[in-house]
Amino acid sequence: MESPIVLGEKEWLACCGSVRFAQEMASIKPLSNYEEALDAARDIWFHKVDVNGWLEAFAAHPQIGESPSQTHKSPTSAQWSKGEQSTALATATDSTLQELYDWNVRYKQKFGFVFLIFASGRSTPEILAEMKKRYHNRPIVEFELAAQEQMKITELRLSKLFSVNTKTAHTADMVTKAGDRVGVIGGHLAAANANANANEIQKPPQSSTRTRPPITTHVLDLARGTPAAGIEVRLEKWGPVESQPLFGGFDSVHWISEGSSVTDKDGRSGQLMKTVDALNPGVYRISFNTGMYNPEGFFPYVSIVFKVRESQKLEHFHVPLLLSPFSFSTYRGS
Repeated sequence: MESPIVLGEKEWLACCGSVRFAQEMASIKPLSNYEEALDAARDIWFHKVDVNGWLEAFAAHPQIGESPSQTHKSPTSAQWSKGEQSTALATATDSTLQELYDWNVRYKQKFGFVFLIFASGRSTPEILAEMKKRYHNRPIVEFELAAQEQMKITELRLSKLFSVNTKTAHTADMVTKAGDRVGVIGGHLAAANANANANEIQKPPQSSTRTRPPITTHVLDLARGTPAAGIEVRLEKWGPVESQPLFGGFDSVHWISEGSSVTDKDGRSGQLMKTVDALNPGVYRISFNTGMYNPEGFFPYVSIVFKVRESQKLEHFHVPLLLSPFSFSTYRGS
């Protein structure tokens, strides 16, 4: 069972600059995972936050091509904004930055708020083209589009927020549920307490406690700001327990298939392996057929290799892929 994560208004404000949004999110029951938070965030943003709240959230963003204010009310949000614009800034020239500045001014004069776009993975020319296109929209249409772009940004930041806080929640859960999670406690405290407590800790129950496979994934298309559906995913485990794959090695014989699936409309893969209590320690590889998904992209496929240690065999490993045509990233979630 996943541990509830209790977050305050400060954390939710980093995901969306509307105070009403942050208050509503903080007022609901503790959330167990990213999916629950996402459902709640969408409902609050589109059905409970009013027009003034939308404008407040828009105003929390710096203009594309500019750094966030040093006095930003959420330092975490400012830091994330900088990272989300990194591709745009890396692909900008002096002339395109000037053009971007000019169009930012024109856009704000017409609509009254900053141009908002899901900028992660997008180049300056891409953003400029989209701004010029949207500049011709009617104000009511553009206002709705900006709200949708804000929700895309919020979704990405929620994934970051949960990846940061899951470890803290799991640590608290281990303390309060020691009888059920002693295997996990032993892994985390082995260095200091293994010998002292070896005779005091009971064995974990033999019945299955998992409700899903121990390794899962999902794919987000950062360029489009949507889940990536229809991507073939394969999970493999390195066979020889006495060795591990080496950098520069090309021995594919030792990779043993655990399972495969295709991402659904929410970007989530189906079951890649059996639901077991204890995951076999070792080196695993998740591969994504990104070339089939985006033939014009830079990556024909993406493989993520990671190691599960003996002390982690009772933990859950969620290994998502955040994909753009010319970049990708991942993190260890739970």
